[in-house]
Amino acid sequence: VGLAGCDKSIPAMLMAAARLNLPSVFVYNGSILPGVHKGKNIDITTVFEAVGACAAGTMSRDEVDEIERAACPGEGACGGMFTANTMSSIAEAMGMSLPGTASPPAIDARRDADARRAGEAVVNLLRLGIMPRDIMTKKAFENAIAIVNALGGSTNAVLHLLALANEAGVKLSLDDFNRIAAKVPHIADTKPGGRYHMTDIDRIGGVPVVMKHLLDEGLFHGDVMTCTGKTMAENLADLNPPTPDNDVIRTVRAPIHAEGGINILSGSLAPNGAVVKVAGLSHDQKSFEGTARVFDGEDGAMAAIMAGDIAPGTVLVIRYEGPKGGPGMREMLAITGALKGAGRGADCALITDGR
Repeated sequence: VGLAGCDKSIPAMLMAAARLNLPSVFVYNGSILPGVHKGKNIDITTVFEAVGACAAGTMSRDEVDEIERAACPGEGACGGMFTANTMSSIAEAMGMSLPGTASPPAIDARRDADARRAGEAVVNLLRLGIMPRDIMTKKAFENAIAIVNALGGSTNAVLHLLALANEAGVKLSLDDFNRIAAKVPHIADTKPGGRYHMTDIDRIGGVPVVMKHLLDEGLFHGDVMTCTGKTMAENLADLNPPTPDNDVIRTVRAPIHAEGGINILSGSLAPNGAVVKVAGLSHDQKSFEGTARVFDGEDGAMAAIMAGDIAPGTVLVIRYEGPKGGPGMREMLAITGALKGAGRGADCALITDGR
C-alpha cells in the first residue's frame, strides 16, 4: 500500500509500484480545506495574487497578511486542481486507487476507512494475482489523460504520466495527449483557472461523477482492470455516482472549453513540444501577440512584476529554469499568481522552459 499526499510523492509511489510490479494499491492523504477570507474561499494561489495586487497598489500589506494567515487552515495537499489533486484523480482514473478516494479532504474520517479498505484490497490483489502492470495499461493511461483534460488538471501531469508510462513499459507520447484532448472537453470549473476546490468536487460526488459521465459518452475505457479486482465499468456501476451538477462539473455537451484542459504546442521556440493549460484561458484567448521581454530566471521576472514594470501586451520569457538551469525545472506558479493579482492576467503571456 503506497501512501502519499503531494505533488511529487504521488507519481513517485505509482512509479515504484510499476517498477516493482507487486500487488499494490495507492492511498491519497487528501487535500486541504479552503481557507476563508471575507466570506470567500481562498487557497495558496490567492496569496500569490495578493502579493501582485499589493505591488500594484490595489491591496494593503495588512490585507495580504490576513490572506496569508487564512489561506492554509490545516493539513492536506493544496486544495485546487493543482498537481497533487490532479495526480490523485489520475490514480483513481487508472484504477490504482479505490473508487471515490481522490476527493475527500485530509481531515475527513473517510480517510481512515479508505486506508483500511486499501489493505483489504491489496490482499485481494495478491490472491487474484493482479499486478500493477495489469492495471496500468495503455487504455488506463488514456483514461488518465482523459480525466486530466476533463478536470482542467495540472500541466505537470504530462511529465509524470510520461515517466510513469516508462516505468510501466507502456508507449506514451505527446501525440497521445493532443489526440485525447481533441475529444475530451474541459468540464470542471476548478481552481486555479475556475471557481471551485477539490472539496466542491467531493461535495457533488467526487471524481467518479466525471468518470461515469465520460464513460457514458464513450470517452472513457470501462473494460480496464482496477485494484478492486473488477473492471472500471463494474466499479462505477457499483458506486452509481450522480450525474454532473452543471455547476462544479458541467456536461460534455455544454463544456467550459470544447477541447481538453491541456494542449501540446510545437514551433520554433519549442520544436519538441510545449504544454499550455487551456483550462486557465478565457474563451477568446486562442492566440496572443505581444512584445517579448526575456528574463534569465524567475527572480528577475518577479522583481519586475513587484516594481510594476510589466506593461500590457508583454510576453514574459523566463529562461534557464529547466531541469538543468533551475536546476530542477521549478514551477512559475508565483509568477502567474502575481501577474494576475497585478492586473496583468489577461493582457500578458508567459513562456518558460520551467513549469
